[in-house]
Amino acid sequence: MKKKIIFVDDDPKELKNLQKMVSCMSGEWEIHFAAEAGEALEFLRKDSSFDVLVAGIGAVKAFNGEFMNCIRDRCPLTIRILISNRSDQTTTLKSAIPAHQYLLKPVNLELLKSSIARACAMRGLLEDKLLMDAISRMESLPSLPSLYAEVVSEVNSPNCSLKKVGEIISKDLAMSAKILQLANSAFFGHPQAVTSISGAILFLGLETIKALILSVKIFSLFNCSKALESSIGKLWNHSIATGMMARTIATQNDMDQGKIDEAFMAGLLHDVGKLVLWDRIPHKYQEIDAMEKSSGCPLWEAEQRILGTSHAQVGAYLMGLWGLSESMVDAIAFHHIPSKSPNQGFGTLTIVHLANSLEHGKNDADSDKRLDREYLEKLGFKPWMD
Repeated sequence: MKKKIIFVDDDPKELKNLQKMVSCMSGEWEIHFAAEAGEALEFLRKDSSFDVLVAGIGAVKAFNGEFMNCIRDRCPLTIRILISNRSDQTTTLKSAIPAHQYLLKPVNLELLKSSIARACAMRGLLEDKLLMDAISRMESLPSLPSLYAEVVSEVNSPNCSLKKVGEIISKDLAMSAKILQLANSAFFGHPQAVTSISGAILFLGLETIKALILSVKIFSLFNCSKALESSIGKLWNHSIATGMMARTIATQNDMDQGKIDEAFMAGLLHDVGKLVLWDRIPHKYQEIDAMEKSSGCPLWEAEQRILGTSHAQVGAYLMGLWGLSESMVDAIAFHHIPSKSPNQGFGTLTIVHLANSLEHGKNDADSDKRLDREYLEKLGFKPWMD
């Protein structure tokens, strides 16, 4: 089935260029064009089944900066892609936060095709439309209050250090995910994938980081129930430890620095779906916890029975929408059951699966059951299981 895509730009020249560029995609896409934001909203009012909206920043700003918010609220399942230039970054970013991905003018067709294909492919991970709706509306993930206060204090300091900011953000999976999303967007024009927080911070620069945190307010606080407080602490500790273990395994396997950094970040973010579920449907977690304890099944299986999905798939869905690399999304989606991944070679997924199992093994006598033994044996990792 063709993907339904609507392009909107209030600059006639830019819209004409878009029409010319994507005309070759008519066999794969059902394409519509709108000359301004109001016209695009009218399209979506009549038909909310569009897969993707690609909007120029001019049309977004002309609608009092609320255009992407309107799309998010009316058609949350429509993938929102913003096209902009580098001028007036703070204003652009304020308009961009409700978007899923950001591209830089002039748009490259191959990059646009890739962004749309990858984002649409994420829909295969989830079946529950209500859950997809809730996740698609998310603009940020909640951070630990202590780390949120620490990073705000640092960027407000007259002696603010990029290194210190990076160290704080690296401790928080929510802030890390958002910074990676922005640093890897084509809006900032980085020629290669950014796989480390230190690299992302240096690339974005101090003024952009300050604007993102203080003016755009890209981070948010975690306001959780008492019942979740201990779980949240355990999640942060496990996530950081898994990231560090993944880095060690990647280093021991002589991977290059980019892959080592990616392994750490994928390890840090492998359970990010738990954050999403705690934030979106916290009432369900008492039921999930009760099933895990009464049945003795792993948490992800209890989630699957009750929700029809797991935190692994949920986290991968959001990170995929946000444009993180395919290998990182794959590692998040299949870190419990790597044999289900379409990618069966040794890579980031293998490392995160091992790191997660080894970290659980420190406090779990049955951690060996977490290993996908057949998958690891095919890759020659039998010694890890002895």
